[in-house]
Amino acid sequence: MEEAKKHFFSDLSVMLGRSMRHIFRSMDTIVTVTIMPIAFMLLFVYVFGGAIQTGTDNYVNYLLPGILLIAIASGISYTAFRLFTDVQRGIFERFHSMPISRSTLLWGHVLTSLVSNAISVVVIILVALIMGFRSTAGILSWLAVAGILALFTLALTWVAAIAGLSAKSVDGANAFSYPIIFLPFISSAFVPTESMPSVVRAFAENQPVTSIVEAIRALLSGQPVGNDIWVALAWCVGILLVAYLFAMKVYKKRV
Repeated sequence: MEEAKKHFFSDLSVMLGRSMRHIFRSMDTIVTVTIMPIAFMLLFVYVFGGAIQTGTDNYVNYLLPGILLIAIASGISYTAFRLFTDVQRGIFERFHSMPISRSTLLWGHVLTSLVSNAISVVVIILVALIMGFRSTAGILSWLAVAGILALFTLALTWVAAIAGLSAKSVDGANAFSYPIIFLPFISSAFVPTESMPSVVRAFAENQPVTSIVEAIRALLSGQPVGNDIWVALAWCVGILLVAYLFAMKVYKKRV
């Protein structure tokens, strides 16, 4: 058993290194992922911010959690693309003909998604600090925020894995991310839900992005989180488990 675990982790480190080299050799992917959310942040803060009433003096503080989710949703589309490319080039078959743990190739892509999206999140937070973002959160609150973002990333990454493994074209592999990127716009990420029409408000208040945004916003501002954090965790864990099961089913069928 110990030998099998050691074999798995050594294989995983090789697959992770392979995927990360692809990222660092093509930094335009991380740049592309960060540019759009930063552009949204600049647009909403400096163009629309004065006309949006959120009950806070610093709109970038209100806006940042939603921007981070948009960045992650954009980033995981590249995970689907990389998986699709490996499938089309027969990389899976080549590695599976070698004495390695079969699941490590897939897990290498998943962990790469975590690392690359974490880099994007850090860059966006640094830009937000330049724009005036300030937080009274302590270390534990920041760790909680990091945990929620990591769970959100993992959940969407497994959704991306389903698309990347089952898509018939590059466009199909990437298309699933568009509705996810759009979700923050129908949530409390940019404006309070109280200002929305009743039907839109009902949807906004009962979709996963709103609870995640509200939990992160409360943690960063040092306010009581309430039930939002449990609802956010429930959404993230629920999506993660369902997507993982479907992704592994598709993966086993594919290989």
